[in-house]
Amino acid sequence: MDIKHRENDSRGMFFVKDEKGIYAELTYQKKAGDILVIDHTEVRPELEGQGIATKLLAHSVEFARENNYKIEPLCPFAEVQFDRNKSYNDVRA
Repeated sequence: MDIKHRENDSRGMFFVKDEKGIYAELTYQKKAGDILVIDHTEVRPELEGQGIATKLLAHSVEFARENNYKIEPLCPFAEVQFDRNKSYNDVRA
């Protein structure tokens, strides 16, 4: 899976796409203090349950680690995953 990243001064997203377009995305807002607020995660309904959103979240955590960001998991999916995966505590805001 080829996870792509796009961002501007205030927002960003990690996503994967196919010939039909984007089929999964994780979006975030940039907040003062080098914090990324994950506000939305979505996967095309027919592809749910395959771990795609989990991979996007893991990719965002690696991005945060590499770039000295903290993550505030605002969206329900991200919040549950952060609660379940204690290895993400180092980047939790």
